[in-house]
Amino acid sequence: MFKKILKSYDYSLIIAIILLSLFGLVMVYSASMASSVQRYEVPSDHFYTKQRLFLLGAAVVFIFTALFPYKIMKSTKFLVPMVGLSVFGLLGLFIFGHVAGNAQSWFKIGPLSLQPAEFVKIFVIIYLSAVYAKKQAYINKFNHGVLPPLAYLVIVCGLIALQPDFGTAMIIGLIAGTIIISSGMNFKNITKLILLGLILASPFLIALKGEIFSEKRMERFTVLSNPFEDELDAGFHLANSYIAIGSGGINGLGLGKSVQKLGYLPESHTDFIMAVIAEELGIWGVSFVVLTLAFIVLRGIYIGLRCKDPFGSLLAIGISSMIGIQSFINLAGVSGVIPLTGVPLPFISYGGSSLLQLAIASGILVNVSMFVKYENKYKQQHQEKNSNHQDGNVYQFRT
Repeated sequence: MFKKILKSYDYSLIIAIILLSLFGLVMVYSASMASSVQRYEVPSDHFYTKQRLFLLGAAVVFIFTALFPYKIMKSTKFLVPMVGLSVFGLLGLFIFGHVAGNAQSWFKIGPLSLQPAEFVKIFVIIYLSAVYAKKQAYINKFNHGVLPPLAYLVIVCGLIALQPDFGTAMIIGLIAGTIIISSGMNFKNITKLILLGLILASPFLIALKGEIFSEKRMERFTVLSNPFEDELDAGFHLANSYIAIGSGGINGLGLGKSVQKLGYLPESHTDFIMAVIAEELGIWGVSFVVLTLAFIVLRGIYIGLRCKDPFGSLLAIGISSMIGIQSFINLAGVSGVIPLTGVPLPFISYGGSSLLQLAIASGILVNVSMFVKYENKYKQQHQEKNSNHQDGNVYQFRT
């Protein structure tokens, strides 16, 4: 039995995740070695050493979630504590939270920082997938099937926005939207939800318009057309990102030879790590990251489409959409397609909370894939046995 389960794992997906994570570890060291000494006054391998520890912890979490039967997570005994932990965790930030980057989004635990909002992403995916899977029989009854699960979504997004962290709240909203669209809900109810969302969000937008549409935030839009017009202030990040990407060309300057990471490109090991990859490894390094991320996302969607269990299907699609949305926002921000939002690049950027959350999510995805493959094999073998048995009966009858 156990051997059959091991044979059912999607090893191409596992290998892609491992390769991307190890590549990210190498690039974290390369991107942070100068800023560690110059800006943070710590040893050059400071962030590399911490990321390596995060990666070891993430590997343990990944193995556990890959072996843990995902169907257990749709039980009330699992969902209720998860919802309570996420809400109280976000509320606790307003009392015990650590402020960084103008947002009170972290718990400081000794030398480590924990960002609850990262884990809320996967909690929202699990919760909405479980509830909408259970409501399949009446998914199009707006008041009974559609609305109730969204109370949790509104609460966590509101608490995250108040930190303020509008980027993460927006990402969670987009992930939830993907799950809702994939749940089997009809277009009429989806339209109702959009209109209701706009109505409910209007007072919130009006009350916080000074914070949401502040001059500093609006500058991120104005510099998109030409960041070099204000390259020492509002366009500083994007201008240096352009220089890094342009300097790399096709073959890159070579691993460790980036110039922009030497104090010119802020957050070179987190938000702008792709710019360093482009400068050092050229189009080949960028292609490796983009194609591997695309493979993970498309593979996850394929798993979701093949899964006959509504909960597993929504889980796979939700996790894939999370990785895809975060990847797009980071890559589009670094290349100037959309305003910068400070979203890390999945599996590549430095960050313990992000890496652990991705380990949980990708482990669940691998687990869903295993069940899909195992159950399909079992059904196929069962059908072949029935077919052989029927053929034998026919032969005996004829003789």
